[in-house]
Amino acid sequence: MSDLDFVSGSKPIALERGEGPFLYTADGTEYLDAGASFACTPLGHCHPDVVEAVQEQVGELTFVDSSFPVQAREDAYAAFVASTPDGLESAWFCNSGTEANEAALKFARSATGESKIVAATRSFHGRTMGSLAATWKDKYKKPYEPLIGDVEFVPYGDADELADAVDDETAAVILEPIQGEGGINVPPAGYLETARDLTDEVGAALVLDEVQTGMGRTGSMWACQNAGVTPDVLTTAKGLGNGLPVGGVAVQEWIADGAASHNSTFSGGPVVAAAVHATVSTLVEEEYHAHAAAMGDYLRTELEAAVGDEIREVRGEGLLVGLELKRGANRAARDLAMNHQVLALPAGRTVLRLLPPLVIDESHADRLVTALEAVLASTD
Repeated sequence: MSDLDFVSGSKPIALERGEGPFLYTADGTEYLDAGASFACTPLGHCHPDVVEAVQEQVGELTFVDSSFPVQAREDAYAAFVASTPDGLESAWFCNSGTEANEAALKFARSATGESKIVAATRSFHGRTMGSLAATWKDKYKKPYEPLIGDVEFVPYGDADELADAVDDETAAVILEPIQGEGGINVPPAGYLETARDLTDEVGAALVLDEVQTGMGRTGSMWACQNAGVTPDVLTTAKGLGNGLPVGGVAVQEWIADGAASHNSTFSGGPVVAAAVHATVSTLVEEEYHAHAAAMGDYLRTELEAAVGDEIREVRGEGLLVGLELKRGANRAARDLAMNHQVLALPAGRTVLRLLPPLVIDESHADRLVTALEAVLASTD
């Protein structure tokens, strides 16, 4: 099996159950999840509050379409909107992150009456046709072209290039507050604030894609709060239902008032809504964002001390951590899994991405550091 097969193909690890930050095979082998869930389980696997909420709801009402009021859906919307930055007053649920970004682009175009979308190099916004058009890498896009037009890419983090691109014909600027798939790229201080100012000047929508950065992962409930920026549209998914398939879009009033009709059959289904309510409520009430900030500082400090000489850089915020390696990230991810029972992800060819559940403690971080130290010291 090649490195690429391990990363993008079927992995030779049959997982049967999960609990907290751990996953287990049928024979009881324990794996520390530092990426297997792609940030989808911020509360860890099978969190009892989420399990209870889902089990109760599925036994009462599994599905009815969103035109009928359902308490689980109302509770989920209220908890989600309350968790977002002030100014985001309306929300809509879908089934995934790419659908959330698809909706955001549609909302921006219809609310502004413009069509131009400004996106960033190294971005990843999803695999449906609209979201894919705003995604950078050709390997994702080329087989499906032509995609929707009028998308302009600018270097991520370059405020001057962004200023040159944003004009009166711009419907939206879509950015990740920290790029995930593109390599855990943290923008320079002031970059998101500049994006906010530029879109305000021309009446365009600032769309912040928090599919991976949201739900407390970066030390605040939403990464944009670290920069003090409120977007016109915030999108999320992954951790929103602690493992259940759900995405969310929160918007400012002018977007809600100006957007054309949009919907999905399974929008806000009762079972996923119950998971959303339990997940968001628990994250907020237990202040897991603060725990993520503290554990992220601890993890990066320990990584710098243990493997600083073996890597180019440790970067990220909270428990969204990227290691710029001197060797291939695919091979490192494979060796961590096969030899040390730690599951991590590549983010490009040379960046190893660490996305552990927010419930990890120092002992879990130490195990991760020890495994990485052994892998990076290996000459095999």
